[in-house]
Order: sequence, then C-alpha cells, then structure tokens
Amino acid sequence: MTDLGTRIRDLQPWFHNLRLGGIETAPDHPLGDYPSFKWQGFRHIVPDDLTGRTVLDIGCNAGFYAIEMARRGAARVVGIDSDPRYLAQAELAARTEGVEIDLRQMSVYDVAELGERFDMVIFMGVFYHLRHPLLALDLLWEHAAGDIMLFQSMQRGSDAVAKPAPDYAFEDETPFDRNDWPRLHFIEHRYAQDPTNWFVPNQAASEAMLRSAGFQIEAHPEPEVYLCRRGPRPEAVDPPPCGGR
Repeated sequence: MTDLGTRIRDLQPWFHNLRLGGIETAPDHPLGDYPSFKWQGFRHIVPDDLTGRTVLDIGCNAGFYAIEMARRGAARVVGIDSDPRYLAQAELAARTEGVEIDLRQMSVYDVAELGERFDMVIFMGVFYHLRHPLLALDLLWEHAAGDIMLFQSMQRGSDAVAKPAPDYAFEDETPFDRNDWPRLHFIEHRYAQDPTNWFVPNQAASEAMLRSAGFQIEAHPEPEVYLCRRGPRPEAVDPPPCGGR
C-alpha cells in the first residue's frame, strides 16, 4: 500500500467519499458516492467563479465542499469542525488536491472568534446535530455571514409550508394541529444510532427559522437545500415579563 493509501486507511472511517490519488476514501458508503452525488443536484446555484471571495465551511468534515470552493477560485477558504479526525482527513485531502484550506477545530457557536465575515457560508449537515439550532443561525447572521449562505438540514414530517398570520389569539390552538405548521422534532435519545441528532425540522420550520434569523431564501433547488442571502433582521419582539402569562 502506498503512503497515501496507508494514511487514508489510518484515518478511517470516512464520511466523505473522496478520490485522492485515485483512491476512494469511502467506497462502501451506505449512501453511495456521497456527497458527490448530492452536490450534482445543487451545484448550479453556487457561482462558478469565486475569485476574490471568502468562504466559511461549517462542519467541514473531510473537506469535500471546502475543496470545491477552492477549486472555484475562492481567495480564502476556512473549514471548521469539532472533530479532530475529520480535520485531519480534510488536511490530507486538501494537501493531496493541491489547494489551501485554513482548518480550525471549533464549534459553530464560536464563529465570533474568527473575527471576520465571509462572502459565502456553507452550513450543511450540521443543523440537526445542534442542541441550540436557532442560536447557531443567530450567531452566523451576527458574526460570520456577509452575503450568501448555502444551508442544508435533514428534514422529517410534512413538506407542506404554512403561510403564518402576523399573530394568533392565545386561545387559538388550531395552528399547532396543522401538518404545515413549523415543527422542530426533539430527539431525546438517538436517531439512526446517532446520539448527536437533537432537533429535526420539517420543511416549514427550516424556512421559518432561516427567515427569523434574517436569512432570505433565494433558491430551493432540491429537498433540504437552500441558498440564502443575509438580509435585515425581523423586527425584534420584547420578551414577556418574568413568569410569562
């Protein structure tokens, strides 16, 4: 086995099936050629030429999307992940592919520490792993997102989307019985044998939470994937007095 092959084997298991030096990192991936096959469904909404732009890839894993952005000419690509093994995989992949990625071990909750806004934020495959998903969106709007964001989350439940009224009477419980109402499903234990799956939205919740955080949806090329633009924050609402109502 070549030195590269040995290094790839030493960093197993891989969640991204990359082709490094002719070697597939996850040839038996249960989802198939992932994430390449998924990328084909929405790559057209990402600018072909990213010359001069900066990119932040949150939860970069082995670096598939970060490498793609570097190939499109991005001036600076930063990849963050909380798992050091994924970062080691991404470092090997970037070096093998001859691109430069600034890799950091950190959480999405720590993006303010980067001290910069990025022309493009990639926030894919992370949302449902977070105990505080709306906080993450708020922090990205506040500290990291400068223009566009590519967002993806696993979704479960109805794909119908309600058009919410500006307000509802306290006595009106009917919205909560509707399948098209935004719902965030909490997972107390495990889902798909993964203890880090915490909140899984339906489609209505994904879209409502993006809007609530100040991201305007510009494209929805396939289920679960959105291209958003950082817009104005919705008008703030004063918190209720202590004790609620």
